[in-house]
Amino acid sequence: MSETKWDRRKFVPHHEARDDVLPCDGLFPRLLTLASRSSHRPAIRDLNTGVEKTTAELLSDAINFRETLRSRLQPQTLKALRDGEEVFISLVGPGGYEFTVGILGILGLGAAASPFSPHQPVQEASYYVNKAKSVAVVVTDSAADIGQKLAAEIQKTTNSHFVCVPVSAGLGQTYRPPSSLVLSSAGFRDLNSPGVVIFTSGTTGPPKGALLPLGSITDGALSFAEQMKVRDTDTCQHLLPVHHATGIWVTFFPFILTGACIEFKSGGFSPEWLWNRWKQGGITHFSGVPTIYMRMMRYWQENLSKLPPAERKAYRQAPSKFRTAICGTSALPQPINDFWTKMMNGKKIKQRYGSSEQGVIFNMPFDDNDDVPDGSTGPASLGVDVRLTEGDEGEVRSKSFYMFSKYIHDPEATKAAFDEDGYFKSGDMAIKRGKHYFITGRASVDILKSGGYKISALDIEREILSLPYVNEVMVVGVPDDEFGQRVAAVLSISDSEAAQEYYQKHNRRLGKLDLDDLRTDVRNRLAGYKLPTLLRVIEGELPKSATNKVVKKVLGPMYFPTNYADIPEVQRWDGKSKSRQAKL
Repeated sequence: MSETKWDRRKFVPHHEARDDVLPCDGLFPRLLTLASRSSHRPAIRDLNTGVEKTTAELLSDAINFRETLRSRLQPQTLKALRDGEEVFISLVGPGGYEFTVGILGILGLGAAASPFSPHQPVQEASYYVNKAKSVAVVVTDSAADIGQKLAAEIQKTTNSHFVCVPVSAGLGQTYRPPSSLVLSSAGFRDLNSPGVVIFTSGTTGPPKGALLPLGSITDGALSFAEQMKVRDTDTCQHLLPVHHATGIWVTFFPFILTGACIEFKSGGFSPEWLWNRWKQGGITHFSGVPTIYMRMMRYWQENLSKLPPAERKAYRQAPSKFRTAICGTSALPQPINDFWTKMMNGKKIKQRYGSSEQGVIFNMPFDDNDDVPDGSTGPASLGVDVRLTEGDEGEVRSKSFYMFSKYIHDPEATKAAFDEDGYFKSGDMAIKRGKHYFITGRASVDILKSGGYKISALDIEREILSLPYVNEVMVVGVPDDEFGQRVAAVLSISDSEAAQEYYQKHNRRLGKLDLDDLRTDVRNRLAGYKLPTLLRVIEGELPKSATNKVVKKVLGPMYFPTNYADIPEVQRWDGKSKSRQAKL
């Protein structure tokens, strides 16, 4: 008998699929160790449902739910799992305790979890199920309705055996203490096995399912946790969607695996509520997007800064107690960044860049980040190999140990996503200065070519967003015979107190905005060739995709069609002293 055949896993019976056996996969051994601690500190605090559970309670519920899920699956699916084949199970619901139990139950079964938003019609939800070829959908109580309708649709159209399994069906069962659980002797699960699917935003076509290997959500997550110096005494406030890369990869697995507490609050965003929660204390890590930081800043300026000194002080001290605050998607406008640096007593918001496929590629370090210039998302992350296609500028291309393995069931798209040297083609453009990177936008929609200049739409959006009267802004390129493209802005106007004060100071009519005034307001921050020459003011928010992204390829032509010159709502600057309506 060869040496290989003497490996005990080849001939010694090992654990079968018993209900007390955990997979040995880099995730559950860690959770079992954390669950066995004497600490009664919560691992999950769900403010929406009022549930607060320790790691031991979470692990018990996850295993109980795993067995409930197992009982609902077809024999051929269970055989595929035993044989190590890829099995995908969809997961629908907001961030919270039930979501956490659901994803751990799926992973504990040996399947890959494929989460997506509950806020969409059945037809769109069906796309995500069929793209993943999911055998079931796991739902939280708040997503039960969409889950049942989705199951009926899938059973009728593509898979008659498809089932909907509520997480609550596995809750409330007998508690399993850590001492009653064992880790499988069948050997370590391959870290290249499927872990979690994150669907792309769909900005360049139908959403694709980027498959994160098990190693990405275990070793990769722990690496990021170490870089951010996450400790088991920390509490991360989680407001972001859990079907996005940030919500699952940055603010979920790194904290679960470190033994920290995740405090979930899903639903509509309220600056008032969030400031009051911060004032209560206990939050050490916070992650947001530029819009959140902007709205929190304005709420302070318009409301909290006018409180009596003692009451104001309690709010003022709250963010200074954060160990770290993180910002993703794009760099913060400098006025907003400076505001928060002051509020946190000199600590900077840690800005970063990444994607569903790549994970975190650039990020400001936890310490020693004073040299990171304004507008930069920091140096390359630890262990990541990055190149720009034109030396110190161009498209971001990367290789990393925790990047996605493939687009599920789409070999052509997977092959096309990499260059001849094996670097992922992100489609995002950047500039490198020294060791620091500056994201300038998507090559397809954010890099404008006007009058011989290459212009970053994100740079313009950052500066416009810093104006007190702007709620939301999108900058796109509109085809033009003379300039190649015109710089066009779509924005909504705030009626906040800060906006009113600004309008009164500049003798303007509230709720109205002239293109000339907009250009004047950002002239000191942007070069002349970057100033918008088209403007359209809208009411309400910009339309978003199912993944809450602004799809410029759709919205650009919608707001500035080929006949935009005939649309009264479009203002055009033609080089004269005053802008004019597109239709004269």
